[in-house]
Amino acid sequence: MLRVVEEAHKTDTGRQRQANEDSYFAKPPLFAVADGMGGAQAGEVASRIAAGAFEGGPRNDDASAEGQLEEIAQQANRKIHRLAQEDSSRAGMGTTLTAALVKNDEVAFGHVGDSRAYLLRNGELKRLTKDHSLVEELRRQGRLTEEQAEEHPQRSIITRALGPEPSVNVDTMTFPARDGDVFLLCSDGLTTMVTDDEIREILVTSKSLRNAVNRLVEAANRGGGRDNITAVAFRLAEGAANEADEGATLISRTAESAGLTRERMRGATDRLRGQGPMPAPRRRRRALKWAAAFLVVAAVVVAAVFFVRSIYFLGTDDQGNVAVYRGLPYELPLGVSLYSKQYSIPVQEGTLSEERQRAVTGHTLRGKDDATSLAEDIQNRPTEGLPPQPAPPSQPKKKKKSKKPGASSKGKQAQKR
Repeated sequence: MLRVVEEAHKTDTGRQRQANEDSYFAKPPLFAVADGMGGAQAGEVASRIAAGAFEGGPRNDDASAEGQLEEIAQQANRKIHRLAQEDSSRAGMGTTLTAALVKNDEVAFGHVGDSRAYLLRNGELKRLTKDHSLVEELRRQGRLTEEQAEEHPQRSIITRALGPEPSVNVDTMTFPARDGDVFLLCSDGLTTMVTDDEIREILVTSKSLRNAVNRLVEAANRGGGRDNITAVAFRLAEGAANEADEGATLISRTAESAGLTRERMRGATDRLRGQGPMPAPRRRRRALKWAAAFLVVAAVVVAAVFFVRSIYFLGTDDQGNVAVYRGLPYELPLGVSLYSKQYSIPVQEGTLSEERQRAVTGHTLRGKDDATSLAEDIQNRPTEGLPPQPAPPSQPKKKKKSKKPGASSKGKQAQKR
């Protein structure tokens, strides 16, 4: 019988968001990814409810795997909808959901929205889910080609989500699994920044799934990181589970990235037991090594501060106006920004030509004179608006996600009203 022998998962705020509205669940045999909408306060709540609905596993053992996934999704939908009705500040909140259940050598999926599920088999990557989005509808109608759909400015408008309505239509499907199959669940923060070919290349060439999900997140950030990024991967095979990956969610990301895994900490503890106090010469040498390391780190920090203060880039402010920022276009954990706004000009990013929009949202690092000169040129020589886009068949409302400096003006879109 096939079992989950390896799993890995990672979520990241990205480069242009102030909060992470993605959530995930990863506890074999259940896996799920949810991408919230409705702003940081509401979207994060909605995605957490969807992911948390999988705690405790399937409720109805008599139902099929697809039926179990649909039951969990409907339960989450009712809870999100009820909460949105009771609290006006969360009105319209919702979330995507893509979930997988491994059962009897098969993998069942439940899917709502534009998060995705992929299968890597024999080096070939196959998308298993269809986006519930405006652009996907236009592509199915033949009004857009695959290439046009990938670059369409309205590709984030979704037509189905958990929460906006009392009930939701959940797509379910089941695929027979094979030994060695790798499944990937991810939010659109990955797929809008990284092509399917790039995803396949990373999965095929990575030494482990943990390495693969780290590389996928890094690739999405290199591509612009315009949205939150979440990737959950698992591999099936005949045999026992990989003990090194079990319980990985119990280790903090900071500790894990530093190599402080449970196994290494346990080994260090075992080696120290029964050895008594460390001899004085060894303690002095250890203290000198730590002092030297501290001085090196301090020197690096000071140099980094001077470097950051000499760097400028263009982005947009909260009103969508072009702005000049000082520093690097990144955020550290706990909301620490490496940039500060210097000033804005009364020109909306959405009114610029595509070339100038890329200059503003691409976050190219510049010197002070170069950045201010470009901002003055944009202000003094405003361009015409963007060309009209294909008219949508209906008027879905937009996903309201929080924006940070330099975020694309189209943002994340939401469910149709």
